Amino acid sequence: MSQAAVKASGVTDAPDAGRWKALVFIALAQLMVVLDATIVNIALPSAQQDLGISDGNRQWVVTAYALAFGGLLLFGGRIADLWGRKRTFVLGLTGFAVASALGGAATNEAMMFGSRALQGVFGALLAPAALSLLAVMFTDAKERAKAFGIYGAIAGGGGAVGLILGGFLTEYLNWRWTFFVNIPFAIVAAAGAYLVIREPKGGRNRSPLDIPGVILSTLGLVALVYGFTRAESEGWSDAVTVGMFVGAAVLLLAFVLVESRVRAPLLPLRVITERNRGGIYLSLGLAIIAMFGLFLFLTYYLQIVQGYSPVKTGFAFLPMIAGMITGSTQIGARLMTRVAPRLLMGPGFLVAAVGMLFLTQLELNTSYAGVLLPGMLLLGLGMGTAFMPAMSMATMGVEPRDAGVASAMVNTSQQVGGAIGTALLNTIAASATTSYIADHIAGAGSRSQQRLVQLKGQVQGYTSAIWVAVGILVVAATIALTFVNAGRPGGSTVTGSGTGDAVEGELPVPVVAH
Repeated sequence: MSQAAVKASGVTDAPDAGRWKALVFIALAQLMVVLDATIVNIALPSAQQDLGISDGNRQWVVTAYALAFGGLLLFGGRIADLWGRKRTFVLGLTGFAVASALGGAATNEAMMFGSRALQGVFGALLAPAALSLLAVMFTDAKERAKAFGIYGAIAGGGGAVGLILGGFLTEYLNWRWTFFVNIPFAIVAAAGAYLVIREPKGGRNRSPLDIPGVILSTLGLVALVYGFTRAESEGWSDAVTVGMFVGAAVLLLAFVLVESRVRAPLLPLRVITERNRGGIYLSLGLAIIAMFGLFLFLTYYLQIVQGYSPVKTGFAFLPMIAGMITGSTQIGARLMTRVAPRLLMGPGFLVAAVGMLFLTQLELNTSYAGVLLPGMLLLGLGMGTAFMPAMSMATMGVEPRDAGVASAMVNTSQQVGGAIGTALLNTIAASATTSYIADHIAGAGSRSQQRLVQLKGQVQGYTSAIWVAVGILVVAATIALTFVNAGRPGGSTVTGSGTGDAVEGELPVPVVAH
């Protein structure tokens, strides 16, 4: 839309004076959601013992959250576009706090599983609302780069912070505090958002809700996430696992067909078929596959093989957090307005792959300073540098009425990527471990030698899976370099406009929807 047309419409695109204050509360909410993904893992053994949860059912503490969150993200993004992002954001925070209180007060496994599912439901409202608020509040290229740099650093580093905080709370207080700690986060973020955030006018999508799309996408994503989660515990050939994958494929194909034909689709296909955004969703999902698996393997390696305590394990991840923050705020944010996004994303993923290469050298007595430290620093630096432009570009150029659902697609690619990464890399690791132990256990006479073979087998499993993760990051870099062809803001490269059109000379100005 031309500047004259904007003025004629009576809607100003002047930036909101409180946008930087708003960023503080949006970032706080994002930190809470990301923390929750890892903090509960540290507390799980203690919670399982207290509540009498069986080994077969303990996965539901993680799975219940993942299914609700992953399955409802697109719906949550559309609700944000319909109701308004600020209102959805505050509602999501309030509900998340209540669900966390229920989890902390849980007296049996049913109450625990229910609270985790409820956290997922409100998380699915909160996450896309937070990202889309940034998309519509920060329209200046340099400011947008800084804002998304901060957001990207929190999105990437928050998981590792969760390991530290979870270790402290579980070791020195009680596992219940890994839930209760969300409540002050949510109260402060909700109160601040209510007082500070001023959502730009004209960005709502008041079209009727696409009920068939909601049902098909929710069931399809739930089936997909559950299929990968079940594959981790039951195997890829399990009948229910295969059935879930087949069902997910049918449901998601039906969803795409419905979206191409209805007047007001839940996910307008223009959001994902635009070349740049499609490339970003795909490369980001692949990077998360590699990342999630690594978090899990390093946690087990440090605690089981190296004998670290939960708190020491959390602190061991600090170099990765430092690398992510540096990559996101100092490299990504500074260069975002100077170079094309693909020249940050592609090299960023490759630097992360080099960091992973260090970690393929893990052995029983690997030096932390010689292998783990440089590996995690490079991994964090690369991921932080790549995530920042990816988060920003994923919503750039979309019409304001589509900002919520475009943001939801970022979260969906991350959530599905996390489920795939955990299941796929765990399966590869378990297979390599079993094979190593079968080949070497015969030569182990004493119990201590057998224990040594088992530990070596575990390390062999981790390194085998990390090699696969290296390959996945190289593929992510290739996709970013070939698909993402947008120029820097104000540059002279072609970029998609959000509807498939090509605009020469600059990244598209957000369109005001009436």
